[in-house]
Amino acid sequence: MISSLLVFQYGQARIWYAMSRDGLLPKLFSAVHPRFKTPHISTWIACFAVGIPAGLVDIGDAADLANIGTLFAFVLVSLGVIILRRRQPDRKRAFRVPFCAVVPADLDLLCGGLMTGLTVITWLRFVIWLGLGLLIYVFYSRHRSELRRSRELVLSRELSVVSQDALSS
Repeated sequence: MISSLLVFQYGQARIWYAMSRDGLLPKLFSAVHPRFKTPHISTWIACFAVGIPAGLVDIGDAADLANIGTLFAFVLVSLGVIILRRRQPDRKRAFRVPFCAVVPADLDLLCGGLMTGLTVITWLRFVIWLGLGLLIYVFYSRHRSELRRSRELVLSRELSVVSQDALSS
C-alpha cells in the first residue's frame, strides 16, 4: 500500500500540473522549479494531501478509496472508448484492438461488479469527493478552461465573419 500511495502522490502532482496548464486549476499548480524542472509546488501539496491522511486513516479505508477511484476511472475510460467509437468511427486510431466492441462493455461490467462489492461508507466517501470535484469544476474550472477560451475565440471569429457578410449583402 505504501508504494501505491507514493505512486498516487507523484501521479497526482503531474495530473494537477496538466490540469493547471489547461486552466482547470490555478497556475500555482503548474509552477516548475527553475533547477529541477519539476512541478515542485504541486508535488509538495500532493505530499501533504496524501501523506497526512495516509498517517491518520485506516489502511483498509485508504485501500477501499483507492480501489473505488481506480475502478471508476476505468469505467469512465471504457465508456469513453465506446462513445468515441460510435460518434467518430472514422477517427484515426493509433492501434487496433481485437473485439473492440466487446472489451470496453465487459470492462464496464467487471469494474462495476467490483465496485458493488465495496462498503456503503466507501461509496459515501466516494460520492462526497466526486461532488466536491464537480463543484470545483462548475465554479472554477469551467470558466477558466483553455479549451473553452479557444472555442469561444473561434466562435467569435465565425460570428464576426457572418455579421460582416450580412452587412455587405
